[in-house]
Amino acid sequence: MAAVTFTRRHFLETSALAGAAACLPSDAAAWWQAGRPRPTAAQLAWQRDELAMFIHFGVNTFSDREWGDGKELPSSFAPSRLDARQWARAAKHAGFRAMILTAKHHDGFCLWPTRTTTHSVAASPFRAGAGDVVREFVDACRAEGLRPGLYLSPWDRNHPTYGDSDRYNDVYIAQLTELLSNYGPLAEVWFDGANGEGPNGRRQVYDWPRVWAAVKRMQPDAVVFSDAGPDVRWGGNESGVAGDPNWSTVDPAKVPAPGVSGPGIIDALQHGDRDGTVWRPAESDTSIRPGWFYHPAEDGRVKTAEQLANLYLRSVGRNSKLLLNVPPTPEGLLHDTDIARLNGMHELLRGWFAAVAVNRETVSLAGRVREVTLTRPSPVALIRLNEAIARGQHVARYKTEGFDGAQWIELSRGTTVGFAKIDRVTVPTVVQRVRVTVEETAGSANPSVRVNVYPPA
Repeated sequence: MAAVTFTRRHFLETSALAGAAACLPSDAAAWWQAGRPRPTAAQLAWQRDELAMFIHFGVNTFSDREWGDGKELPSSFAPSRLDARQWARAAKHAGFRAMILTAKHHDGFCLWPTRTTTHSVAASPFRAGAGDVVREFVDACRAEGLRPGLYLSPWDRNHPTYGDSDRYNDVYIAQLTELLSNYGPLAEVWFDGANGEGPNGRRQVYDWPRVWAAVKRMQPDAVVFSDAGPDVRWGGNESGVAGDPNWSTVDPAKVPAPGVSGPGIIDALQHGDRDGTVWRPAESDTSIRPGWFYHPAEDGRVKTAEQLANLYLRSVGRNSKLLLNVPPTPEGLLHDTDIARLNGMHELLRGWFAAVAVNRETVSLAGRVREVTLTRPSPVALIRLNEAIARGQHVARYKTEGFDGAQWIELSRGTTVGFAKIDRVTVPTVVQRVRVTVEETAGSANPSVRVNVYPPA
């Protein structure tokens, strides 16, 4: 993870393809025969989190770089006040339900005392060489009631076996085994297709089927994220904005493995596939700062509370989940400005969704129209729609209208709904009732849609 406009394109253009067929879950055919694809319990829990915090922390934090070259000295990793509970408390207070830590970034420095390399915290002055950031992270998450996840970069610019594909794949599996076996249950295991040494002759071919099988064996309740899933897909950009439309169903052949390049890849990631045969929802990732690691020069460039709250509408409010990176400082703490902006976002969202302006709800006999009566006549600021996605995703096109006492006025139009679709209403008219009409569906003719209407804060 690095510069927003460069990282993923670089991954897509340079990563090697291995084991494409492994992306398709073994029971995909059964899902399809039973109707439209449906989420697993783990995928449902993942999406209901809505907000997850990414923590990029490592030797780059101390070198003031985005991508380390693997030559950094372990002695440079020296946080003086590291407090993972501070990270977790900040996340919880701001409404986040999960966190993901970069256990290893592209520089190869491991934040846990691994047996696979000396390039780790064990060779650093942190906790006098007895430190384990991964342990402190997962313990902090659990103490604050957050679901922990880990990111292990496949690209390793330090390890001497990188580029010797079979040998490095063994090293990578060994690292993964340490992380998945020694730190308790994880909610998400995060991968990308980073593979950047090709021009230098160190061309690594990753064994993704082996990687995913290892995760499923050791952490069966965790979802696996990568461009290609197999459980959750990347949303196609690093701006934190989901595609519109955004189907949680995908055609696995269009993105067969992490880092694969080719025509239509980004479109498939951003929008999914209406007729897709597997359930693979999108995760929208971005950073609260221009970079992914902490840089003092960016202290004045932190996203505002308004920008963050609007990202919620354009990610969670488009059938996605928002993964927001908040990088700790060299001290090992989240910066006061970042925490203030997170709290500001939370307060804005609480204000926006504080009052549901609904008195009663009725459904037409046709099954495609849902109408709600407001507690009192009011302007409408936001309309939130939710499908019962445990039964699959069906809505392909809809419209919302408000009744002002004399006529129905169109408030918004949209395509997919899925877990959530949030429409911001710009029509200032005071209305008594709101109705949603599903104009087109995929699969079921009568999708189950819940409607919540919110007046201006």
